[in-house]
Amino acid sequence: MALGFEMFGFDLSRPLPAAGKAAIDAALLAHHIIVFPGQALTREQQYEFAARLGTVEPHGVHRGEQKRQEVAHVLSNLGPDGKPVVRCSKAANYHWHTDKPYHLVPPRLTILHAVEVPPSGGDTEFADMTAAYDALPAPLKARIAALRVAFRPAFEPHTQTTAVHPLVRTHPDTGRKALYLGNHATHIEGLPADESEALLRELLTHATGPRFVYTHCWRRGDLVVWDNRCLLHRVVPGDGMRRHRRILYRSVIAGTVPC
Repeated sequence: MALGFEMFGFDLSRPLPAAGKAAIDAALLAHHIIVFPGQALTREQQYEFAARLGTVEPHGVHRGEQKRQEVAHVLSNLGPDGKPVVRCSKAANYHWHTDKPYHLVPPRLTILHAVEVPPSGGDTEFADMTAAYDALPAPLKARIAALRVAFRPAFEPHTQTTAVHPLVRTHPDTGRKALYLGNHATHIEGLPADESEALLRELLTHATGPRFVYTHCWRRGDLVVWDNRCLLHRVVPGDGMRRHRRILYRSVIAGTVPC
């Protein structure tokens, strides 16, 4: 299986026919990531496309202001002064993570549409957690089979655990197993702190090795859909993000309880 797949012949600003949706669903199961080049969608049109793929999760209150729920929301590298800035923190998207694992029901899909991108930098790396699990030695698979990992929002470091999920989750559509961890994982239940930390570090280092990673170099108009259940991702800022605008529209599709 090749991680990442480009699909052509789609104008996602127009209503998506049933045959188109079926083709997208099949490609996602086969490749985990789909890239639609050359798209030009308003936030409302992106929301309508996302709603054809599943239930769009609300994004709620941001910076004290209630956002409209019927549009995609905006991700950018702009500071309060409107100039590019790289925000380096534990909560930043520059760390390997899966979206919202601290929710009891994490999302199924994430959609990003590149509206403005730097001439270089700002790439997104994706790591295939299914392939990484498959490559583990049998004794390690047996060791982690029944373990559960706790998650909490990295931007709320003093909060208690908000969700506990299997460290090895089974994809509900394919039946394949994948590692489930990343920046929001705090500890593995039932293990001493040092053993838990060492195991999470070992698995993350293994899973984000070059053979499991696809790097997407954004082009203006790219719309990327990925399966949040079997991938980690992170932004690679580079110097370009410090000097140029990076604006993307984001939609998230609701999922099911990991098992």
